[in-house]
Amino acid sequence: MADREDSVAIPEFSFLLQMDPYLKPYEKDFKRRYELLQKQLVRLEETEGGFDQFTSSYKNFGVHRQPDNSLLFLEWAPAAEALFLTGDFNDWEKFSYPYTKKEFGKWELILPAKHDGTPAVGHNTRLKVVVHTKEGGRLYRISPWAKYVNREEKSIVYDWVHWDPPQPYTQIHPRPKKPTSLRIYEAHVGIASPEGKVASYTNFTTNVLPRIKDLGYNCIQLMAIMEHAYYASFGYQVTSFFAASSRYGTPEELKRMIDAAHSMGIVVLLDVVHSHASKNTEDGLNCFDGSDSCFFHSPPRGEHKLWGSRLFNYSSWEVQRFLLSNLRWWMEEYCFDGFRFDGITSMLYHHHGIGTGFSGDYSEYFGLQVDEDSLVYLMLANHILHTLYPDCITVAEDVSGMPALCRGVEEGGLGFDYRLAMAIPDKWIQILKESKDEDWDMGDIVHTLTNRRYGEKCIAYAESHDQALVGDKSLAFWLMDKEMYTNMSSLIPMTAVIDRGMQLHKMIRLLTHALGGEGYLNFIGNEFGHPEWLDFPREGNNQSYHYARRQFNLLETDHLRYHQLYAFDRDMNRTEDQYGWLAAQPGFVSAKHGEDKVIVFDRGHVVFIFNFHPSKSFQDYRVAVEAPGRSTSPAEPLLSWPTRREITVIRG
Repeated sequence: MADREDSVAIPEFSFLLQMDPYLKPYEKDFKRRYELLQKQLVRLEETEGGFDQFTSSYKNFGVHRQPDNSLLFLEWAPAAEALFLTGDFNDWEKFSYPYTKKEFGKWELILPAKHDGTPAVGHNTRLKVVVHTKEGGRLYRISPWAKYVNREEKSIVYDWVHWDPPQPYTQIHPRPKKPTSLRIYEAHVGIASPEGKVASYTNFTTNVLPRIKDLGYNCIQLMAIMEHAYYASFGYQVTSFFAASSRYGTPEELKRMIDAAHSMGIVVLLDVVHSHASKNTEDGLNCFDGSDSCFFHSPPRGEHKLWGSRLFNYSSWEVQRFLLSNLRWWMEEYCFDGFRFDGITSMLYHHHGIGTGFSGDYSEYFGLQVDEDSLVYLMLANHILHTLYPDCITVAEDVSGMPALCRGVEEGGLGFDYRLAMAIPDKWIQILKESKDEDWDMGDIVHTLTNRRYGEKCIAYAESHDQALVGDKSLAFWLMDKEMYTNMSSLIPMTAVIDRGMQLHKMIRLLTHALGGEGYLNFIGNEFGHPEWLDFPREGNNQSYHYARRQFNLLETDHLRYHQLYAFDRDMNRTEDQYGWLAAQPGFVSAKHGEDKVIVFDRGHVVFIFNFHPSKSFQDYRVAVEAPGRSTSPAEPLLSWPTRREITVIRG
């Protein structure tokens, strides 16, 4: 099997076990996972001609214009009694265009070109699939493979819109190379404006991309791109998996935006949601063919009781075709550079992490509680992506700490490049909520920042969108609260609250950046201490956009101190770009002094010294360094201090 084109290399479990001898009792589990992956790859080669062809199914399903301008429609609806096509093109006549039933639950329809040679369904035409169920019901559905959907202003339900522009956008710039130090700017296109409205792809291209470039981030993680009928779901209740959200503009405008990012040397990741799907029926996947399963497990297994959403059946051949082709679609059609996989914990376990506290005991990661179908799907997805696109970046959002999540599939791992260090932002919020400055525990902070699996890369962050959502608030707002409304001007004396808040905002972010992982993430606006919280228009807030925006206008007012936080964030990233500590080995912590509130470590040939004491400064504070260096003035910024034997430690 190792000689087959689509197979992976002979597994190297010994290397994984050398890194962590405590995994030795679970060697069988790693071997079993690897064997299941190999079995699936062999099946793909024998039945589909390999994974390349299998994952290119987006070229066949849905609707496609043929060379003679006829249109080929193809759907999978195994429980349906009959399928019909209706839309603007036939005045919504329900039964004039029936699909033909094919094997394995597939349905096909060919529409010849018109007499003048043009397609029977033109660009921007609204469509629906009419599904007749075995029980005699009649359902109106959107194709699961729809490339574009939108809704009329007064409508609640989205429509399938045939997208076949006469002049599609063609990317000009090649993908940038995979960064060695990943500095991620997590962004949401819709909130990327100070105005109280849904912002656009074009606005992001014109006004936000230059800021990201100036700040020194080399990667953008785009949220809420996959179409979602409910805006307040933050994009995590996906209804159309192949459609870029029409709220922000057209597919061509998104392509132009990604191309512009590439021209700046910035890679772009899609926040992909394959862990669950919206329960919507008329404009979602749910009950597409009239059954309670189709793409999902039947209830109760197919329902997430906390999220109120449907759960995919990853063992289904056609579901694998759909999801894996979805990944290929975003890589090929839009030229994304990789993915942040949402909700991995829910996928990995039958209990979905509900009511489960992960203690770190290895028995929690193996055994009957693990959902091997979804685990093997993730291995398969990572193997395919990294084989077809060697520079592809995949990030896992997992709170459980699954071992080997970020090791290669050839080692029995799941194949991700990075995992999110989700304990770090929780720790910072806990400290700010519960502890006085003099009670901060340096050892606890260092432990949280360094407690990660050896050989598995982590993305560190002090706060992301999770911490900004309604019910919580940004780090800056936790630090400075209501004084941000009145005392951020440099035209008035700085108050103690603002002084403390700005210093700690900088220190928390730099310490997290330098010690917390092999990559760093910032959520849009937090680089300059965005105040308040994030809340989308909904019934509970009278459909207000007041908190669903980013107040970049605060940076345009010179006397406001927000631009000082922005400048620090920019200089922090630029300094990392110079020294490359994210790509270096984990930092060596030489001091975590509880009484002095001092943390000292070196990483990437840089010595970092933090004084978190609320009232004490120290002169001639001796710290250990690996190699001697020249002495410079303590008045120089901390970031530019070279290695030395004696320095003055200052706060901020």
